[in-house]
Amino acid sequence: MTFLFTHDFMRGALAMGLLVGAGFFFRFWRESRDRLFAFFAVALLLMSVNRSLNAEESLVPYLIRLLSYLIIIAGIVDKNVRRT
Repeated sequence: MTFLFTHDFMRGALAMGLLVGAGFFFRFWRESRDRLFAFFAVALLLMSVNRSLNAEESLVPYLIRLLSYLIIIAGIVDKNVRRT
């Protein structure tokens, strides 16, 4: 019983931390209009939603993680290829 409570608590704490990180990146994007911050904010938001889901036996969490990592890669590529 204690292990399940600790596991759920840590999953919630991680989801909250990712959500706070997404908020910071949204704020940085709003101030600078640098699209890399927007990409990171969306990716962290998806990771937070992923941690909130309770469907570990499903394929959905893995697809959400894959999408968030692809968004980060797209943001990095966009930052390095785009000419300012």
